[in-house]
Amino acid sequence: MINKIVLIILLIVSSAFAERINIAVAANVSYAIDDLIAEFNKTNPDTKVEVTLGSSGKLTAQIKNGAPYNLFMAANMKYPKALYSDKIAITKPKIYAQGSLAILSTKKLDFTKGINLAIDSKVDKIAIANPKTAPYGKAAVEAFKNAKIYEAIEKKLVYAESISQTVTYAITATDIGFIAKSSLYSPKMSKYKEGINWTDVDPKLYTPINQGIVIINNAKDNKEVKAFYDFILGEDAKKIFNAYGYLVP
Repeated sequence: MINKIVLIILLIVSSAFAERINIAVAANVSYAIDDLIAEFNKTNPDTKVEVTLGSSGKLTAQIKNGAPYNLFMAANMKYPKALYSDKIAITKPKIYAQGSLAILSTKKLDFTKGINLAIDSKVDKIAIANPKTAPYGKAAVEAFKNAKIYEAIEKKLVYAESISQTVTYAITATDIGFIAKSSLYSPKMSKYKEGINWTDVDPKLYTPINQGIVIINNAKDNKEVKAFYDFILGEDAKKIFNAYGYLVP
């Protein structure tokens, strides 16, 4: 009984002294972030990583308005570069992963059509992330325009706030969705099969989705934040990103 009490006290004390870092993370990374943190904590067990997920545009606006995030993992390079230019981030943006688009549907459709599935008569509603705030949504619109089908399908588009919400729409509310391929590698999505429920969007149709990371200036001397930053750019994190369908630099 005494040993159990001592253990509880030690756990409380340990928790009290655990370092907390706050990170803002693009929604497409939501599927991989738990595995990334678990791997990081193997070598940094005393660091508690608090995560806020959202579209890169909205997270950037929050950071500019003083949100207490220490590190930002964006879905492109535009937003981290803006924060660095405004002297809100102290590190130059670096690419931590490269994302890609996929088409997802729960309906029986001809996925051999690729992006032209969007103009199929069986498809009335198409989910994409808001292109104004979500880089994957912007990439989807770029792909439509390069495939010369944007005007034909514009009225079919249903806009989600983030790429994770786009997945929900694709499964529950629309005929197809243009999603981050990384979402298909989460355990919850394993029942959806390539060629039956999803297919890649030709990467030649959109600009490569280079995802950037920066440290925010409020974490200038924070060793724990720097440790997590180094981890995300390191080999162990790259293995996890690869496992979730990302390309890594």
